[in-house]
Amino acid sequence: MRRSKYIWLAVLGFLWLANTGCDNFFGKKTNLDFIPVPNYNPKAIAYVPILPAITGLQTPTDVIIGWDQLLYVADAGTQMITSYDQSCVKMSSFHIPGLQSVAQDRRLNLMAIGTIDTVINGKKFTLSALYRIRLDNPGGYGLQHAVVTDTIVHPFYYKTGLSDMDAQTRFNHIAFLGDNSFYVTRTGPSNSVTQFGGPDDAVIQFTANDQFITPIQVTNLYGTYADYFKQPAGIATFAQPPQSTSINTTGNFIFTCVSPPYPLKVQEISEAITPNGVFYLLNYFQPGDTTKADGFLYDPYKFVQPTAVTLAGDGTGYIFVTDAAKDSLYQFNALGYEGVNPPPGYNSKKNIKVSFGGHGTDYSHFNQPMGVAYYNKIVYVADAGNGRVLRFKLTTDIK
Repeated sequence: MRRSKYIWLAVLGFLWLANTGCDNFFGKKTNLDFIPVPNYNPKAIAYVPILPAITGLQTPTDVIIGWDQLLYVADAGTQMITSYDQSCVKMSSFHIPGLQSVAQDRRLNLMAIGTIDTVINGKKFTLSALYRIRLDNPGGYGLQHAVVTDTIVHPFYYKTGLSDMDAQTRFNHIAFLGDNSFYVTRTGPSNSVTQFGGPDDAVIQFTANDQFITPIQVTNLYGTYADYFKQPAGIATFAQPPQSTSINTTGNFIFTCVSPPYPLKVQEISEAITPNGVFYLLNYFQPGDTTKADGFLYDPYKFVQPTAVTLAGDGTGYIFVTDAAKDSLYQFNALGYEGVNPPPGYNSKKNIKVSFGGHGTDYSHFNQPMGVAYYNKIVYVADAGNGRVLRFKLTTDIK
């Protein structure tokens, strides 16, 4: 009897609440406007780290994904090129004296920037050099079977004499074109336009067989300049892996410079082949449209020390730039708009900024990032000051 009594009391209480708490059958509806409604974003769009990082390095100054789909890291601290598979499992290494940078052509030969010691007229010199490295040899394929087949030493690819200033000139980065010819950025103390071989600060071109062609002269709205480049550092062409019959074969390239006074430190150059010869034209990006993005590749003074640049070879048109002074990674689309396109159904049509960085040791910060690569929707950064290579992927690309 006591249990029946409590059940009836509960039913009466429910009926009283139902007739006083809500609209219609349940009475007057309770006003819930005082509760704040959160802004719900199902997935933040950003580059997030993929772990583990590649560690055990001293000063990694360059990183590439080769045409053989292997990862190559140039470690200036150990003077070793090391290869990894795409799971970042270490494979093999190869020593290059004074190693700074590495690239690979479509024939799967590596080209590394290092130094060579020599004695001329009783005086010791350490000269900048390009080392061509063959990976496919009778013993097998890979750095464990590698052989140096050619060495291009500055300045002997265009003259026989040597000065003290020549010994101060350095190669910086290499970029191969679709036909296996290549560009090299070069810096040095002598920049007279009348000197033989062109100014030390230059982008110079070689054939696929390592023959020097010429320093590049750039034409813009005001004329043609033999001394256009000022402390050029990184360089990338539009021929990027994976291998394909439709690889871009133009001579177009993007370069970076680290010269302090210049407001635009990342620029694009197009090759124009005419009946009167080959010209290299400065590309002008359209003025920034802030309805489409919040930042732009050609924003004045955007960069301080842009050390490296690369392009996506997957059709996205992405441009990546590392800035060692800002400890940051920047990403742009092919039009120079910073960020990525918003996904379908996103509440804004403006590019979403995904550049990131800042000084630090956690997995989303850097200490002097010196190299950048991109392949299969993954960005690789040679984080020189922290002795590691980091990997990142967009949250929208993670399944």
